[in-house]
Amino acid sequence: MPLAIPQALKLDHEEFHDEVMHASREEGALGATAKRLLRIMQPHMEKEESFAHPPLGLLEDVARGKRPDDTELAEVLAMTDRLRSEILDMLAEHRMIFGAIEEFVAAAKAADRVEYAELAIKLIHHAQLEERVLYPAVTILGNYLRLRFGVGGATDRLSSGRPSKAAAP
Repeated sequence: MPLAIPQALKLDHEEFHDEVMHASREEGALGATAKRLLRIMQPHMEKEESFAHPPLGLLEDVARGKRPDDTELAEVLAMTDRLRSEILDMLAEHRMIFGAIEEFVAAAKAADRVEYAELAIKLIHHAQLEERVLYPAVTILGNYLRLRFGVGGATDRLSSGRPSKAAAP
């Protein structure tokens, strides 16, 4: 079974996309800045949904002590490794998104469109949640799964209850 992004995150991304898409249909600077924001935001959200968010779908089960099956374990570790290797790029993309949001807010204020300024605040909060909670949680989940269940070598023997060669006298 493929890893599933937690529904709340999936719905947030869909809502953000739809709201920015709606704003992109506005006239003038507001529409133009929304289009720019969408061009920057969309590929980033696709990356998140491909490897940064899906591991979180296992978090609840793992917290309850359930062991992922071998396919899930391999899949989640590949994703957590990818996030770890691309984290600096992901954070740089957030900075680019923040820059586009600043322009979007200025255009929303100039057009006296409070709802779009409020959308910008929600986008910023979401990105901060990802940076400060979700990305670290994915990284910790990968570390935990690797230590607890392992991939190859002694850790597999430990998780099966058999002592590793290193532990033998």
